[in-house]
This record gives sequence, C-alpha cells and structure tokens, in this order.
Amino acid sequence: MSSGRVSRHARMRLIAAVATVCALSSASLAPQAAGAETPPYSETHRPRFHFTPEKNWMNDPNGLVYYQGEYHLFYQYNPNGDSWGDISWGHAVSKDLVHWEELPVAISHDDEEMAFSGSAVVDWKNTTGFGTEKNPPMVAVYTSASKKDGTQAQSLAYSTDRGRTWTKYQDNPVIDIGSKEFRDPKVQWHEPTGSWLMTVSLSTERKVRFYSSKNLKDWELLSEFGPAGATGGVWECPDLFPLAVDGDENNIKWVLVVNINPGGIAGGSAAQYFIGDFDGTTFTAEDKGTYTPPAGTVLEDFESGDFGGWTTTGTAFGGGPSAGSLSGQLPVEGFEGKGLANSFHGGDGATGTLTSPEFTVDSPYLNFKVGGGRHPHEPGTVMEQGPPPAGTVLADFEGGAYGDWTKTGDAFGDAPAPGTLPGQQEVSGFLGSGLVNSFLNGDATTGTLTSPAFTIDRKHINFLIGGGNHPSGSFDPTALELLVDGKVVRSATGRDGEALNWASWDVGDLAGKEARIRIVDQHTGGWGHINVDHIMLSDTAARRVSQETSVNLIVDGKVVRSATGPNSETLDWASFDTRAYAGKKARLQVVDMNTAGWGHILVDRFTAADAPARSVVERADWADYGKDYYAAVSWENTPGGKRHMIGWMSNWEYGGAVPTSPWRGAQSVPREMALRTVDGRIRLTSEPVGALRSLRRQGGPATAAGVTVTDGVKPLIGPAAEGEALDIEARFSLKDAERFGLKVRTGADGEETVIGYDATTEELYVDRTRSGTADFSTTFPGVQRAPLKAKDGKVRLRILVDRSSVEVFGGSGEAVITDLIFPDPDSRGVKVFAEHGSVKLDHARVWHLGSYRD
Repeated sequence: MSSGRVSRHARMRLIAAVATVCALSSASLAPQAAGAETPPYSETHRPRFHFTPEKNWMNDPNGLVYYQGEYHLFYQYNPNGDSWGDISWGHAVSKDLVHWEELPVAISHDDEEMAFSGSAVVDWKNTTGFGTEKNPPMVAVYTSASKKDGTQAQSLAYSTDRGRTWTKYQDNPVIDIGSKEFRDPKVQWHEPTGSWLMTVSLSTERKVRFYSSKNLKDWELLSEFGPAGATGGVWECPDLFPLAVDGDENNIKWVLVVNINPGGIAGGSAAQYFIGDFDGTTFTAEDKGTYTPPAGTVLEDFESGDFGGWTTTGTAFGGGPSAGSLSGQLPVEGFEGKGLANSFHGGDGATGTLTSPEFTVDSPYLNFKVGGGRHPHEPGTVMEQGPPPAGTVLADFEGGAYGDWTKTGDAFGDAPAPGTLPGQQEVSGFLGSGLVNSFLNGDATTGTLTSPAFTIDRKHINFLIGGGNHPSGSFDPTALELLVDGKVVRSATGRDGEALNWASWDVGDLAGKEARIRIVDQHTGGWGHINVDHIMLSDTAARRVSQETSVNLIVDGKVVRSATGPNSETLDWASFDTRAYAGKKARLQVVDMNTAGWGHILVDRFTAADAPARSVVERADWADYGKDYYAAVSWENTPGGKRHMIGWMSNWEYGGAVPTSPWRGAQSVPREMALRTVDGRIRLTSEPVGALRSLRRQGGPATAAGVTVTDGVKPLIGPAAEGEALDIEARFSLKDAERFGLKVRTGADGEETVIGYDATTEELYVDRTRSGTADFSTTFPGVQRAPLKAKDGKVRLRILVDRSSVEVFGGSGEAVITDLIFPDPDSRGVKVFAEHGSVKLDHARVWHLGSYRD
C-alpha cells in the first residue's frame, strides 16, 4: 500500500493529487451505540473473523512474512486516532492465518517521516549485517514519507527478536529518486540471480520499477513495466510472484499485481494483475491481442457537419461535432472516424446538453465511446439551481461581517468574502453577495469559524458547500461540522471544486438538541480551503444541482442508465444494457453541467448491438471484482511454498467515513492463490485459506438439498441458517431462471444483501443497495459484477458473511467479490431466490463461525 497514496480520501494530501472522483458530501459521524462502555470487539459492525485493531485507523497490509512458526501481518496504522494520519506500521501475528494476536506498533512515525507501505523479509544469510547467520534479522523495507516536503523514498528497519522491536537503519533512505510518487516496495529473494529483488511503484506514471541488491542497502535499477491495463488512477502496492499453472511445476508463470486507485473495475480502489514472464531483469506481460467491439447498427457517429436531429442547450457542445481537440484542450484520441461530440467549446467553464431524437429500443445493448471528465450523474439532482426550500436561515454571510461567529486562525479573514479571492479559480453557486471562503492568502492559511448555539427544530440542515475534499476526522480536514455536546455528529466537505452545491443533513433524530456549526480549514496543501454559504434549518432537504459530465439514457422521463468519462481525453468503449426497455421510447442525452477541472465530456459512435462493448477496465484482469479489496499483497517464505494474499477491506472513496468506532478498517480473509486455466485462459484464482474451517462451530452445518425455487423467495433452511457470521457453500443447477442466488443479512424493511447469478449475462453479482447503513457516501450503494460461466450447467458459490462484509467466491475462485455492508444487527436471515423462472438448489451447507480471537 502506500500510505501515502495520491487521491486517497482521508489521507495525506501533502502529495499533489491526481484528478479523482471525490466522494462523500455529507455523512453521519455520530458514535454508534457501541460507545466507550461497550467491551472491545463487541461493538456494532465489529467483524468476528476478519482482523481489526482494537482501536484506531488501519488500511493496507504490509510486511507479510512467515518466520519461526508465525505469520506476520503488519499494516498501515494511526496510533492516535480512527482517521488516516501519523501513519506507522501496526503489527499482528498468527500461527494459522486465522487466529490473530495484536502486538504493539512496530515501526512508528516520527518528527521527520511517516512509515508508508512496504514489505518484510528474513535475511537468512545476514547480507545486511543487521543480525547473525544463527539469528538472521527480519528486515522491513518501507516507504519513508517526508513530513517536510512529501518526498517518498525507500528505507530499512530491522528486528532480531522475531519482529517484536525494530530499529531504523541509520543510513536511510536506501533509494531516493527525489519523487513524491515513489512507494510501496515489495522485496523478495530471487534465487536464480542470488539477489534481492524489489518491485516498487512510480504511482502517477502508472509504472512499476524493478531493482536488484546483494545486501538490501545498495540497489541497481533493472527495468520498468507499464503503463498497461487499467490506468485510470495511481498504481500502488505492487507484488510479483511465480505460480505453477494448473499445479504443473514445469509450467511456471509470473503474476504482477498492481493495485489502482481510482479506476477499479467497481469504481475507486481495486487490485488488478498481469500474467507473464520474469527473466530476473524484466517482466513481460502476455499479449492479449487487439480488441474488436461487437458489430451493430450505428445510430450516430457524428461524422456530418452538424448534429442533425439532436438538440443542444447551452454553449458547451458548439454548433456541431468537433474534428478532435479544441482550443486549449489536450490531444483527444480514441474516437472513430473524423468527428465526435466534444463539450470543451469555451473550455471547462461552459455547460450544456446534447439530446437525441426519440427512438425505440430494439436491441439488447447500446454501445458507445466516452471520454472526458469523471463526474457521474447523481439521481435526484436538478439541472438548475432554484430558490432554497423554506426554512430558518442560520447564516447567509451577507452582512459584511461574521457577527457573533467565533473565529480562530487566519484563513477566514475578518469578514465574508465577496466571491472569488486573488489567485483562486472562479467561485460560483453561492447566493447573494457573500460567502465563507478560506482561500484568503491561498491554501496555506488555516483556521476555524464557529456559530453561536442554536436549537435543532427542523428535520434538515441545508447548506451550500464547495472547496477541498478533506473529510472531518482526516489528516488536516476542510469540512463543515455539526457539533452536539461538543462532539462532531455530522460532517460535510467539498469535492475539490470551487462551485458550491447544496448538501443536506437529516437531523430528525437530534430534534430539540442544542448545536453549533463549525467550519474547519486545517489543510495547507492542494485544495486546502472550503467555501460555505446559506446555512439553514428546513423541513425539506435541498436538492443538489447537477455537476455531471455524463451520457444518460432517458426512458419515461427518467435517467435509467448513465456513464461518465475517466478524466481522460482518450475515449473508450462503454455499454448500456437496454434489455429491460425493449420496445420503449427513449432518448440519449449527453450532459455537461460541470465548470471545474475536467468539466467536459467526449462521446462518439452510438451503436445498437446484440452484445456489450467492453472498456479497457473491463478487459483488464482483477483479483477481486468487489468495491472493497485493495492493496492486496502476499506473504513471503510461507510453508510449502504456498502463496497467500490479503487485502485492505475498504475503498478510498469512503474508507474514512465508514460507520465504525473506535476502529476503522479491516483486512480481508487471507486467500490461497493459484493459476488455473478457465475457459481456455489462464486466470489468477483465490479461495479462503483452509484453516478458516477451524472457526466453524461444533455441531456441523445446517443443510438443504434438492430445493426448487420458482419466481420467488423462501428461507434457505430456517433459523438454523440465520446469523451474522456464516460460511456458506451452495451449488445451483441452472433451469430457466434469469437470476437466482441467496440473500443474506435479511431483516426488517426489506434490508438484504443479494448474492446472485445472472444467467443472461453469465455474471456473479452482489447487490448492496439495501444492505443497511449507506448514507455516508453516494458511491457506496450499488451492484458489483464478475464474469462467471456455469460449469456443466452448475454454479458453485462459497460465501463468507461477517458482521460488516461479504466475500463471495464463484466457480473455482476465478470470480471473487468483496463488499462491505453495515446491516442492522437484527438482520440475520438467509433466503434463496429465483427471478423470471426456476432454479434448483442442489445443496447448501451453512456453518456458524467463531471469532479470530477465540
């Protein structure tokens, strides 16, 4: 991992950010029922069999090594709070990869550096001289993140007492190339060359470097790999290892894992991989050939001199298709023919729409190419800002002074700002002639602005907010906070844009409480400021104004499918599944309502087809197709040469806002990795480590067999199968159902997490749109999908259900989906379902699982 990765939410922004999708406009940060009185490890949402620290923030796994009967799990850790910051190496050990013991912090941050991600090895030959050959040292190779200037370099620490205490090497760093984007070294012994091999990331260049050393101190550059595969975000936490194909030791391939954020298959963070060969110097990925999209009927290719029957509003799209890039724009690539629709007319500040004539949906898929900004469509937004809802205005910042608000620091000045400040991009979206704007003298200034006390007597608090995306509780926030009894109970932040937009807190549960509003700017780096205006109490939630750059399919006046660009001027294929709308009238609408960075969209070649086109991201290979498996790395020196991998079970889109306390962050179940030939292609597969079975409770599983379900839902077995920590094995025989599977953590008001198989698309999926608490991030609800073909007409699933997660392994482990969920503790049901036909559940076995601390 790095801990210092760019574009991570709730993470260090000393580092210049790569343009990313900014998540989270408002979130409930109220402490859950599991307060200080609750015994450790019994809190709501605390995992039973996934490792979590007793308290505080945890993200990427680090330093995975086996030594003297112990598997060591180090991890990025903040010893001083439950948000990202003061990053150090936490430490836990296990004898079986299942039962874990948390140990004291191993490698601590200090006045000069934080200890970002890396790896650990046993220096058996004492090449470093840190130990002896009789007592070889454990050596950690980590990224030193300078607190002074953000430089990232590779450093050493060592231990001669089985990892219990660590000493930083006095001549650190051992590799320093003067970069702020150089991190996450994975080191191993490469026997053929008799050398140490380091795999490390040049994150923003989307490259991996390989270095060689004889002593872990002096390193020689060997080669580079990349960019390749998915490149929509920074590359982090690389790993390189050999595996036998189908168990054949005479057929060895090398696997290069490269974690990416954002730009993953399900959005945000994810772990991709490449299969190829490594000759001791260079990694060469297998050639996957060129891609040809499905043929079909072209509906619009933008090759004529005007938009024909398409209608425009605004100025962004000009009078007709463009021939490529426009004035002031980077080179536009990837479009077909000579023309495309390009909303960069007038630059990013221009807005508008481009709408097709009405047509009848008569094909299963609508394929097209899209590029430009990553600003997704948000359901419920409006195209234009109307008057705010009726209510009581707490502050409109129109009086030329802050009145009885209390100010600290120098970021807010002596009075509200009249709009854009010197050196600032244009500020828009505020009401009247004044607003709070902490850009006074640039991003380097800091401070707070706190309201007088007021009583919450309406259901909502509405406000306009913009500026930096540094959430409350994170390292140096820029945030609007609601304080009750001195505690932050609600928080909101901007989205790294100067345009203010409405946000709303539901405060119905706080009725009658005395509260204050605090505006905080503690950030001195990029987007280190906040814009706020028109704070009001109302019985109606304000509706956000669209800031999307998107392609929308509209049926019956509603947006039913949507796609956005990847913050790139290179167009790539996208696809709408239109089967549900066959025979209906529809329109396509290309929308640019964004005036900030990447505030434009590119689109070309709408084609009706019988099969979906696949983007570069979809054609890449992924170790996990869920939203919550990142920074995946593997253990070195494991018994029997097995390759075990683990990942941080979260996503930087919302990792700093998940509703857990007093800890934040969990690790996945360790997985045994293999290379298998699936449908004629070599795939990296994974399955839970065998020792997990030791957590199965005595008494055997609850079982079901030979159950046929037709167009409905029924309990899987009954109360014996219900629970919050389960290990489920199920096999289905396909009949004619379009979709089928299991629903877990079911409860009142339709709460459920759906684990299904779509026979029409041959995909495994997890639907967490109704899985429980999800209001902390707009990107959390959704459906994650993984390609999975039935084998001999059957679909096999292994499902691990915990208090706040599901991990689903399909087939032979080639389709894996890991997702966080936050259900009500009383939602414990398990049901089997079928849609539009019948399916046969051949058998199911459900075990209750104990805790890793038992």
